[in-house]
Parts: sequence; structure tokens; C-alpha cells
Amino acid sequence: MPIKSRIRTVPDYPKKGIMFRDITTLIKDPVGFRLVIDTMTQHYLSAGLEFDTVVGIEARGFILGGALAYTLGKGFVPVRKPGKLPADTVALEYELEYGSDTIEMHTDALGSGQKVLLVDDLLATGGTALAAAALVEKVGGEVAGMAFIVDLPDVGGAKRIREKGYNMYAVTEFEGD
Repeated sequence: MPIKSRIRTVPDYPKKGIMFRDITTLIKDPVGFRLVIDTMTQHYLSAGLEFDTVVGIEARGFILGGALAYTLGKGFVPVRKPGKLPADTVALEYELEYGSDTIEMHTDALGSGQKVLLVDDLLATGGTALAAAALVEKVGGEVAGMAFIVDLPDVGGAKRIREKGYNMYAVTEFEGD
């Protein structure tokens, strides 16, 4: 059974008209979880993309990013919601397809010029990923690439990310509905 078929669609969440692609059904399945991490690992082992650290975006990006950092032999840095990190942070407010949010990271999380792979579960408008990229750059890091399980191409995030010059990879996509 492929990865896409293990992802549940929840209509009208978090608000009416949104078709939420829920990866919890994928990652609770040990074969599905291994399949997605192995697929992403193999992609980055063969892609030739150079990076030092995996940056995971709260919360599902922690699950993927931690596992991917482990399989690729890299460190892991979390991007969190406000008030969750104990040391000095830098924050950024950004727009989502259904509202706005704020994310933070430690000011000393990355060294100057350190290359990162940003990881999250899903790419919709690209707002969260671009905000995380801005945080990485604000503390002196460089975004080498972005990785997602799911891309929603009709929402336009992949186009926005590529227009900004970032390299991105998604394991699967859901078009329309």
C-alpha cells in the first residue's frame, strides 16, 4: 500500500471548506512511517544536496525531522510556537490559509552560513515554511532545501517556495478536492 493511501482526509477542518490531510494515520502505521522516512532518506542520500542540520517545524515536522536527521546523520533544530523555547529566541508572525500564527527559534540554534534542510508534514500556502526559512536566515543560516510528505499544488505553496529560489521536495501530492 503506497504512502498516499495511508493519509486520511478530514473535511472541514480546521474550518469549513478545508480538506485537512492528516498524516497521523500514516505515521501510526509502522510500515507507513518507515516507508516515508526511507523514501525521504533515499531522496536526500542520492540528491547531492549539502546541508548540516535538519530544522523541523512544530509539531509534525518534529516527528519527521527527528527521524530524518537520525537516518542522515545530522543534527536537529526545532522551530516552535511562542513561549516553548527556554533561551533567547527570534520570532516571526505569518499568514496561514485559515488565519495567522507565530513561530520562534533559538537565536543561537545555527551558526553563520550553516546549511539546513527544513522539514514539515504538509505544504499548502507555503506560509509556515517561508516563515521558518526567514527565521533560519535571520539567525545566519542558509536554507539548502525544504522537504514535505504532502504538497497541495492547487494552493500554491510550492510555486511560492520555488519563486523565492528554494529547492523543495514532496513525497506525494493531493490535487483538487
